[in-house]
Amino acid sequence: MAIKDITSFQKSLGNADARGWSRSVDNDFSNNKFNIEGAPSVGETGETKTFGEFLQDSLGKVNSLQQEANVAMEKLASGESQNLHETLLAVEKADIAFRTMNQVRTKVIDAYREIMKMQI
Repeated sequence: MAIKDITSFQKSLGNADARGWSRSVDNDFSNNKFNIEGAPSVGETGETKTFGEFLQDSLGKVNSLQQEANVAMEKLASGESQNLHETLLAVEKADIAFRTMNQVRTKVIDAYREIMKMQI
């Protein structure tokens, strides 16, 4: 179950002006560094990414894991590969990455709804 189209996600980010919002948030918190397990902290690599760019990179990584799992399953089904363990490992990696990204999506939507409920 690979992600087929990232452009629809990018369009929805563009419609909500997510890039402008994420840049303003990044500017407000530019002195703070956060670290998602395994990912470099902001500024650690010498470049800063907006939240939208971080999400886009993460979607790309999830998509590549999904494609690797699909290729591994096709090779196993065609008999080109006999290694069931590597195939299952690739499928599980892709599944965990997809579930994690789905949870992030749910949290972002919940945060958006909470912000929309706020009165100015």
